[in-house]
Amino acid sequence: MAGEKETTMAAVTRPLVLALRDYGCDDVTIFSEAGLDPHPENTAELRYPSDKLDRVWSLAEQCTGDPCFGLAVAEHMQPQALHGLGFAWVSSDTLYDGLRRLVRYQRIISTRANFVLEEVAGMVELRVQIASRAAAIRELHPMVYDASSAMLIRMCRLALAEDFNPCRVALRRQAPPCAERFSDYFQAPVTFGAAANILYFSPESLQRHLPHASPVLARANDQVVIEYLSQFELNSVCMKVRSQIIEQLPAGQPTQKDVATVLGMSVRNLQRKLHDDGSSFTLLLEEVRRELASQYLTQKHRSIGEITYLLGFSEPSNFTRAFRRWSGTSPNEFRQRDAQPEDDVRSA
Repeated sequence: MAGEKETTMAAVTRPLVLALRDYGCDDVTIFSEAGLDPHPENTAELRYPSDKLDRVWSLAEQCTGDPCFGLAVAEHMQPQALHGLGFAWVSSDTLYDGLRRLVRYQRIISTRANFVLEEVAGMVELRVQIASRAAAIRELHPMVYDASSAMLIRMCRLALAEDFNPCRVALRRQAPPCAERFSDYFQAPVTFGAAANILYFSPESLQRHLPHASPVLARANDQVVIEYLSQFELNSVCMKVRSQIIEQLPAGQPTQKDVATVLGMSVRNLQRKLHDDGSSFTLLLEEVRRELASQYLTQKHRSIGEITYLLGFSEPSNFTRAFRRWSGTSPNEFRQRDAQPEDDVRSA
């Protein structure tokens, strides 16, 4: 990954453009001054150099004179700004599933994005940061973190179709003169000058079933995202490993050695490359199994036994335990909760 030029999806800048116009700022002039095309022909596929977007944020602060401008940007956030990831998110079964998709496909947003989702001391933490290779160069404009954190909450609210608030928010930036606007936006306590940018959630709040949940639509948009990523990540080791896991699972649980051999590298080299990408073989295996399990369970003709072996488990009880760990429910309960059969969705 050394020498890789950091890029950000152009579509995700749409909320920024709209917010600039609200403030009477000329977005065309600002983007042009930063060295970016203000009127690209194909924003769905275009990616901007991230260092030039940093310049846009600095110019935006100068023009608006608002140190809380990032919150105004978040108000314009819509799922389409995240390409297929946005639609997959709102079609997810729960908010937790949506956030997992964000982490899994974060590079579609920006190649320097580094969202980390983990449970710590009974809370779910979503860290909003950048990859270490970019952080080693310079710190980003604080508005980038303000807008990113606020847009994530905005997406949760859109997915849930009602008010949704984190338990608390921690931001590295120092408190601005308009600090009360952060508490008003997040409807939660906000700590400034923190060690990291973190959104805190209760596990229960993330397990609520989303009103527009659709495994079929979520899976279809996952594929859109994967195809998009494959266009500019042809050499991504993670993508290659995921592909091999999917191919080898029906023959039993693949091992790192199995996959490394097919990819023509040693196990140690594979581990190092995955670590550089912020992943691991165990994590990818778990992700692939979880995704395929939800997909197969919506296909009513497949029995639990068949799905068990398609996912490389030796016994249905092992699959059931794993699925309950992933989703909090059993495979049969998941099927019963899927109120809209796949055939009905396809015929709609």
